[in-house]
Amino acid sequence: MSETAKGQGASEGQYVTFGLGDELFAAPVGLVREILTYQAPSRIPNSPDYLLGLTDVRGQGVPTADLRIRLGMTPTEPTLNTRILVLDIPLEDRVLSLGLVADRVFEVAVFSADQIEPSPDIGIKWRSDYISGVVRREDGFVVLIDLPRLLSSTDTVSLASVPDVDRAA
Repeated sequence: MSETAKGQGASEGQYVTFGLGDELFAAPVGLVREILTYQAPSRIPNSPDYLLGLTDVRGQGVPTADLRIRLGMTPTEPTLNTRILVLDIPLEDRVLSLGLVADRVFEVAVFSADQIEPSPDIGIKWRSDYISGVVRREDGFVVLIDLPRLLSSTDTVSLASVPDVDRAA
């Protein structure tokens, strides 16, 4: 693996691949607790646009975000293929449980170190710090998402203010 890719956090291993529109993304399988069929989250007043609300996951209220909106993509209506990836994301001081809405989930793929390339330099400023690497495939590229970086400190403060709802209590 190149030093640049290593510096950005990409590592070889297993990744859950999922789609948003025509784009293919992947998250480390170790962060994925489970994958749920989409159900509309319960809204939270005054939350950021991308935060859809809370999803009941085995008696726990988990904040659920629309990854399309977070990445600046056009929102879309859920379909039968829409899924919620329930993730446990390690942050500096805690582990954040978060649901991410994806248009569809494909597979668990294994990417070796020599397949992972650094995020592209396109010559202009753009927010690419959430990309830990890219993998070239016959049908295009898979973007490896660095989830802790995708959630800026402002986002994690917003999500931390969401009450931890324990419905089993």
